[in-house]
Amino acid sequence: MSPVEHRVVFDFDIHFSNGGGLQGQDFRLDIEGDEIDDAALADYIVRDLRLLMVGEVRILKKRIIVEAHKRLPARQA
Repeated sequence: MSPVEHRVVFDFDIHFSNGGGLQGQDFRLDIEGDEIDDAALADYIVRDLRLLMVGEVRILKKRIIVEAHKRLPARQA
């Protein structure tokens, strides 16, 4: 039996310190465990998208779902 896998589904609004912004709706990310706070999720999305010059990140409409992870595990060197 495989362990339960969780994903977070959320909207986000990112403002860059050098101007401009980025928004996403119904964005999904694999998470470990069954919860993630907004600050950790903001860090995760900035890191996952490799964004620079990020000012403010707002997380909106966050919900956790049970769904198989889509991303393959990282290869070990």
